[in-house]
Amino acid sequence: MIEVRNLTKHYGDKKAVDNISFTVENGEILGFLGPNGAGKSTTMNMLTGYISSTSGQALINGVDVLEDPIRAKSFIGYLPEIPPLYLDMTVKSYLNFVFDLKRCKLPRRSHMKDVMTLCKIKEVENRLIKNLSKGYKQRVGVAQALIGNPPVLILDEPTVGLDPKQIIEIRTLIKRLGKNHTVILSSHILSEIQAVCDRVVIINKGVIAADDTASHLSEQVTTDHRVIARIEGEKAEILQALRAIEGTKYVRADMEREKGIWEFEIEAEPGRDIRRDINAVAREHEWNILMLKNMEMTLEDIFLKITMGEQLGIGKEDTK
Repeated sequence: MIEVRNLTKHYGDKKAVDNISFTVENGEILGFLGPNGAGKSTTMNMLTGYISSTSGQALINGVDVLEDPIRAKSFIGYLPEIPPLYLDMTVKSYLNFVFDLKRCKLPRRSHMKDVMTLCKIKEVENRLIKNLSKGYKQRVGVAQALIGNPPVLILDEPTVGLDPKQIIEIRTLIKRLGKNHTVILSSHILSEIQAVCDRVVIINKGVIAADDTASHLSEQVTTDHRVIARIEGEKAEILQALRAIEGTKYVRADMEREKGIWEFEIEAEPGRDIRRDINAVAREHEWNILMLKNMEMTLEDIFLKITMGEQLGIGKEDTK
């Protein structure tokens, strides 16, 4: 649905985006990340046709954004970081204005109702936008992007400035939209990206630094094998037995989660999987293991590790 081929953008002598390529498949939610000045906003502006590229192509549904901008843009619903709202209009009149502006051919009344119902703004349709809360304004911004039912949605910081409840509401809406749309989501709230997106692209210094799922990236950027085990038994005895397992680097006992049940963080030597050994030790001592799980890096850990200069160039090509 979205294809970026060798996209490059120069600002004078500065190369903001350097020959990047990636694709987004139908129905996929892609998280697009990068530190300030990495080329993220420039790339999104080229995808939407807001600025032109120096070289390369951006294709939306097979249509080049530069060669046929009107047709390419008809496939895109765009929510910039600051929603393009007319504050002195009511929600209903504003969305009708957008409907006309986009020359939408869908049945007006039913389409408007569907969009407002999906975004949960039907109850405020007759209120002035300037009197709405930040969360409702964001929903109206998403609604204007949905007018015309475009197959591609590009959402830039859709949860910025929202409280936790509003963030959850927008997150739920984005997940719902991903069932019928291809979505590119840019956000600095990395936990939101991890919760919503199928795949992550990280851009750094104008180049693609990573392109994969968060779980696969976690495996690639760290050689540590850490597990969390919750075991029922005598704390000191468990610690001694776990530390005696071959290949164990360290064991740290955490708090007593329940009476007689302790949590342990265990790190093995690189490339060593000690989960079966932990199970064997527990059986030998007749201890109950109530939880045993890998400690995956969070997306924030991955982002910092990659953008601080380590493991650059990790992507699908490198995992083959």
